[in-house]
Amino acid sequence: MDDATPPAAPTASECADAETAEAEFMYALESGAPPHVARELGISTTRIAGGVALAMRHDPAGGYWNKSLGLGLTEPVTGQVLDSVLDFYRDSGSGVACLQVAPQALPQDWDDLCAAHGIVAGSSWVKLVRDASPAPGATTDLRVGPVTREDARAWGEVYCVGFGMPVGPLADMVAAVLDNPSFHPLAAWDGDEVVAGANLYLTGDLASFCGAATLEKARGRGAQSTFFHRRVELARAAGARLMVAETWAECEGQHNPSLHNMRRAGFRDLYVRQNWVWHAE
Repeated sequence: MDDATPPAAPTASECADAETAEAEFMYALESGAPPHVARELGISTTRIAGGVALAMRHDPAGGYWNKSLGLGLTEPVTGQVLDSVLDFYRDSGSGVACLQVAPQALPQDWDDLCAAHGIVAGSSWVKLVRDASPAPGATTDLRVGPVTREDARAWGEVYCVGFGMPVGPLADMVAAVLDNPSFHPLAAWDGDEVVAGANLYLTGDLASFCGAATLEKARGRGAQSTFFHRRVELARAAGARLMVAETWAECEGQHNPSLHNMRRAGFRDLYVRQNWVWHAE
């Protein structure tokens, strides 16, 4: 069925796996920006208390790339930890940051910590996982395969356009994943034109499904279901034990096609994670 059944409470191990997979791909993506792109966007990254903190001082997407992930997995989230994270963003010159902390990792005094540090609740995301069972079949009339060097920039542009972000240095940052063998980017071509893209990140025995986008003119032609099929099989061939994905949670009256595509591809809801937002004074 497309609709999700209520998820069972995740174990500490599942929580750690789900958050680690996302944190590592985001860290690799932003840290891997070419030097001139990193300078232009003002990128800085660090590891704090077992998690990662990623800053983009000149984020053309309005703050999306300023985020901290993986806190609370290896050591408790305390006021001192939050001080370190927020000091990093202040020092980077970023005026906003999103702290993405798994609900199971939030301390009992989280509300007090938020009040003391000027952190407020934002939107919510769904974390999903699947095992290494075979992928459902999929078909498309588009040509699908690994991204080539020749089409890397076009693939990066499709990513930006598909996610509503400005094309420019962000596309160069995204395209640079071709230099990291842990990423496995895929494209869909309509003739010679790249019209859709997807990415997979492998870290140990975890596989992170790190984004997929299709240009509006090519939607409804099976690109996304085919990307899921290809990435599941790539992850299985690499020996992945667990596959992880995330997308925004639906509110009443909303429909997120990505969420339903993930469920049809065999992913199950693990938990809903609140985004926690900090703004510089």
